[in-house]
Amino acid sequence: MNDSSWGAPQGAGHRVAPEMRAAAAGPAYDVHDAQQTRPMPIVPDVPDAGRDAEDRDHRGQGAGRLSGGPLFRDEKPQEPMPTAPPPPPQKKRAGRDLGSAIGVGLGLGALVVVSLFFVKAVFVGVIVLAVVVGLWELTSRLDERKGIKAPLVPLAVGGAAMVVAGYARGAEGAWVAMALTALAVLVWRMTQPPEDYLRDVTAGVFAAFYVPFLATFVAMLLTAADGPQRVLTFLLLTVVSDTGAYAVGWRFGKHKLAPRISPGKTREGLFGAVGFAMVAGALCMQFLIDDGSWWQGLLLGLAVAASATLGDLGESMIKRDLGIKDMGTLLPGHGGIMDRLDSLLPTAPVVWLLMVLFVGSG
Repeated sequence: MNDSSWGAPQGAGHRVAPEMRAAAAGPAYDVHDAQQTRPMPIVPDVPDAGRDAEDRDHRGQGAGRLSGGPLFRDEKPQEPMPTAPPPPPQKKRAGRDLGSAIGVGLGLGALVVVSLFFVKAVFVGVIVLAVVVGLWELTSRLDERKGIKAPLVPLAVGGAAMVVAGYARGAEGAWVAMALTALAVLVWRMTQPPEDYLRDVTAGVFAAFYVPFLATFVAMLLTAADGPQRVLTFLLLTVVSDTGAYAVGWRFGKHKLAPRISPGKTREGLFGAVGFAMVAGALCMQFLIDDGSWWQGLLLGLAVAASATLGDLGESMIKRDLGIKDMGTLLPGHGGIMDRLDSLLPTAPVVWLLMVLFVGSG
């Protein structure tokens, strides 16, 4: 056989010997040996309950076991882990450090009482200091958050002069000082580029009215013969109103008062502020104020609760617009000075006016 016969196709013109066909198609062992082999028995599949489902669950996840049962017969099934009990419901907590807030509040109260009943001029200095720090906090936040540059120097000087003028010359002196402060703000801002001039001076005039002018009414309360008692009544009623709103709202508050402005305030808290302030007002007018009467104290307490709540909401509106929680960090547990003056500032003219109507200005 030559080389061409191996590579030629096995068509009709080529015949292959039967011996070669048997060798090519048959097994590589002898026929006698093939008869000695036994066919493998066919074991039918035994259905396993749940296996198909678990195969589907474990397919593609690298699971080594196809069922949830034990791998060996003597292996005990794994017991499920005990579920942890649900955590107990948490009690309501105040949003601030209550211990620090109480300590700072007592310290400020002691400073006010000592300066108020011993030397009136020292208390006027306390008002001036609070006004200047409050203006610094307000103008700093305006600059940081909105880029509004209300001039601090004329505001601080004019604010201090406003308080002193109100104490020395009454309402007339306070208005004159307010006008001069606004004029100083307009002139001071002229030394800078004209861009945003109107915005900056508007913010400056607002700051002059909001902080020092309203604080001037506290100094005007002090000018009466029973001035320390009037100022103490003003402070007590405002603090009692805030305390009543906090205590009642924290315990019973369910209905929001102004959720878009201050989500923490509730209608129940407002009722608590009114009730506490009216009781405190009746006691103060009856026992602290010369020629005062308890029914006048009820009206005074109602007015204080309303003005203090509005003042608190007003500052919350400002802080929401600025995107901040507190005006400062000077007072631990309270925030800044402005965070303590928010309800005091709008309440001062209300108390001064009602005191003049009820018992006179002297």
